[in-house]
Amino acid sequence: MMDNPFVTNGYAGPEYFCDRVEETAMLTDLLANGNNIALMSPRRLGKTDLMKHCFQQEGIRERYYCFHIDIYATNSFRDFVNVFGKSILDALKPKGRKVWEGFVNALLSVRSEISFDINGNPVWGVGVGEMTPPQTTLDEIFDYLRTAGKHCLVAIDEFQQILYYNDNKNTEAALRTQIQQCVNANFIFAGSQRHLMSKMFLSPSRPFYQSVVPMGLHPISLERYWAFAEPQFAKNGNRQISYEVVEAAYNRFEGITANVQRIMNMLYLLTPKGETCGMEMIDRAIDTYLQLSSEYYAELLRQMPEKQRNVFLAIAAEKHVRNISGGKFVRKYHLPSTSSVVSAVKGLLEKDFITQTDNEYYVYDRFFQLWIEKTIIS
Repeated sequence: MMDNPFVTNGYAGPEYFCDRVEETAMLTDLLANGNNIALMSPRRLGKTDLMKHCFQQEGIRERYYCFHIDIYATNSFRDFVNVFGKSILDALKPKGRKVWEGFVNALLSVRSEISFDINGNPVWGVGVGEMTPPQTTLDEIFDYLRTAGKHCLVAIDEFQQILYYNDNKNTEAALRTQIQQCVNANFIFAGSQRHLMSKMFLSPSRPFYQSVVPMGLHPISLERYWAFAEPQFAKNGNRQISYEVVEAAYNRFEGITANVQRIMNMLYLLTPKGETCGMEMIDRAIDTYLQLSSEYYAELLRQMPEKQRNVFLAIAAEKHVRNISGGKFVRKYHLPSTSSVVSAVKGLLEKDFITQTDNEYYVYDRFFQLWIEKTIIS
């Protein structure tokens, strides 16, 4: 049992996973019936944990090989292939030599770069520059998926990242062709930049058009989060928390799963065993987290180019901006020009410092927003 049941750093198993009963059933049923899925929602709503939770379901875990590929940090097609191969190898290693050996033997182009530890387990040591050409390695990965001993389920996280690759402008088409020919695998394409995901999957001119079942993800309801939080609070120390406190924390962060989990983690930490968490502790929990994160947020601001930083702080001051390139917004915050704002906004969106919903722009990290309000705007 974990000391703090409000997990903030990844999937820790079904015991610490909040609700998503209907979404889990829908996702697993779609996969089991041979569908590919585009899972679209803003970040921090729990897409990654939902996919990992689905892969742990009894009807999935034993019948399929499940692979989770996180490409958020990739910047090129080479990066993508490197992460793809490493993720598959890491997932196969616990299944035994006979299983992972089939994958290693399929990788003729990079087999010499795969080493072995003292226990005889393979280690992915392929450097990006050593993968020449990456298309060959990708072909080999898909050859393996087509012939693997079990049907494969592949979740590619932050799939819209492939649109930023400069070394291969045909990544979309290349992947679509491979996936069409891979009847032994089904795919979840998860993405948080909905305008880019929609462009890829809902536009008739794009390779992935009509190739998936689109699925959205919405915040967990307050009632269901309360049903999860109250017994978790009572674990390992008989702490108590009221519905009103959970409601206030939930509303403070508009039900965004990761942010609510973060504040509940802090509330649990600050509540002594056997005592009750009161309403006054919410501000204390937020302030504690902001103090701990202060250097991190200050460094993020320092690293921003000046024009992006000025636009970012202007958006934070407004909280929500609809007419981002309008003269009123530009004049109010003494920004250089409309074209300068548009360029800065593009950079901020790509780096996930801000997000866009229904043509409104706002700071993506709500804690970052609160830190700015507390240390800069106030």
